[in-house]
Amino acid sequence: MAKRLIATATASASSSLSFTSGIDSTYDVYEFHFVNCHPATGGARLTFQMDSGSGYATTMTTTNFLSEHAENNSSTALVYRTIRDQAQGTAYQPITGNIWNNSDDSGSGVLTVYQPSSSTYVKHFTSVANVSGNGFADSNYVAGYFNTTSALTRIDFKMSSGNIDAGTIKMFGVS
Repeated sequence: MAKRLIATATASASSSLSFTSGIDSTYDVYEFHFVNCHPATGGARLTFQMDSGSGYATTMTTTNFLSEHAENNSSTALVYRTIRDQAQGTAYQPITGNIWNNSDDSGSGVLTVYQPSSSTYVKHFTSVANVSGNGFADSNYVAGYFNTTSALTRIDFKMSSGNIDAGTIKMFGVS
């Protein structure tokens, strides 16, 4: 598989990072690499939503689980996160666990969206992210689909609370 960098967005106390062009039928698969996303508000999660130009509220169904390990080896967990699932919801979907705002805390990962320009099928997505901070390493896994056959041409990322203090998101087309 070949990847082509289409666009880059860099946060600096940003309320959100959006890609409003470049998502079309050129590629069947798009990847969004989010690197060292750091929140202004401790405990915030990086979230996303897509649309076709009518406001970021496309209906989706999702699932979410995480594994975590404490830095001091005091605890480990594998958890299904029903609180972060949506069943035909329109909210922004969390793709990371809680990211704290200590100077060395951040979240990084990859969100993959499949055939967003299809006018026949729903649009599937998967995300794998790692969060370091507050004494833990968390691996977060999210999957789901947008329940629409309309082409989705825009994507928006924001924190669940407060601004994206720092970080970079890169959009790639995959062929």
